[in-house]
Amino acid sequence: MADKRDYYDVLGLQKGASEADIKKAYRQLSKKYHPDINKAPGAEEKFKEINEAYETLSDPQKKATYDQYGHAGMDGFNNGGGNPFGGGYSQGGGFGGGFSDFGDIFSQFFGGGGGAANPSAPKQGADLQYRMDLKFEEAIFGKETDISYSRDATCATCGGNGAKPGTSPITCPKCHGAGVIEVEQQSPLGRIRSRVVCDRCQGKGKIVEDPCPTCHGTGKEKQSHKVKVSVPAGVEDGQQMRLEGQGEAGENGGPYGDLYVVFRVAPSAKFERDGAEIFITIPISFPQATLGDEIKVDTVHGPVSLKIPAGTQSGTKFRLRGKGAPRLRSKTNGDETVTVKVTTPKHLNEKQREALKDFVRASGDKIDPQNSSLFSRLKEKLNG
Repeated sequence: MADKRDYYDVLGLQKGASEADIKKAYRQLSKKYHPDINKAPGAEEKFKEINEAYETLSDPQKKATYDQYGHAGMDGFNNGGGNPFGGGYSQGGGFGGGFSDFGDIFSQFFGGGGGAANPSAPKQGADLQYRMDLKFEEAIFGKETDISYSRDATCATCGGNGAKPGTSPITCPKCHGAGVIEVEQQSPLGRIRSRVVCDRCQGKGKIVEDPCPTCHGTGKEKQSHKVKVSVPAGVEDGQQMRLEGQGEAGENGGPYGDLYVVFRVAPSAKFERDGAEIFITIPISFPQATLGDEIKVDTVHGPVSLKIPAGTQSGTKFRLRGKGAPRLRSKTNGDETVTVKVTTPKHLNEKQREALKDFVRASGDKIDPQNSSLFSRLKEKLNG
């Protein structure tokens, strides 16, 4: 346990953070370090650490125990036991009131007032995650599509109670529906009475004597599920959207979990993107840069005309207002930045060479026929 970081530090929070803060921090960090998005060394281990921290701090019972006892209080949870310290709270046997804190832990784990939480209470199902691959243009303009995936759904045959139609689960005769039982053990310090998970019903409080033939008593069945996804215009690589109720089936009639669709956007061979801003580099010739011209420039919305002023230098940037990507949750677009790059001709005929020499002479330079750097000097002159 000594090598484990504090769960609040893992999520970048202060102790006592609210449920909303914990959920917000988890979503931001899980998106940043998800293995499908972040391929950097150590990202996957970081992602696992984030999930472990969230699993504890998002559960009110585990969080209460962790806040009081740190990682030591998690042993029982991690081992699948019903008690954080493996033996419930202790009373009698000569201890007096010295172990009252263990009673507090038990109350936090099984519910307030010293009683067990209702094992039959509805519980929301687990969340799922789906990766959607998008082309560059699809992320710019959005699209509607259907996705299919497998999930645990409420069994249609038994309605989720796990019992064969015409029958019902019965209250566990050993724990009487509490999900926990009291046991006594002899120790060197005396007899200890503890509460542990009922081994007859596995803490459910009910027993299915005649299981459903479809789900075999689990109350769930695998389902190939299809859902329509409206990809918003302007979505970026790594962003995700939440589809409520499209996750796993809940327990005891609880609601379905959510589905998080994580977007993976392919790069463009032509454009670069930073949020709503689009960038493109366009080559122009020496004459266009020197004399000026009007050229066609591609944007994500189609080609537009761009005026190149006379004397334009290589690397000059032009801004096309509103020709970038849509901004999420906004009706406005970003801009497109066009960078012009003056290109040097590689092959000239004799007439072109003589014309360029005349240009150099007219500029006051002398030409050395043996000097192969003529065009390099010409480019420097044009670029100022």
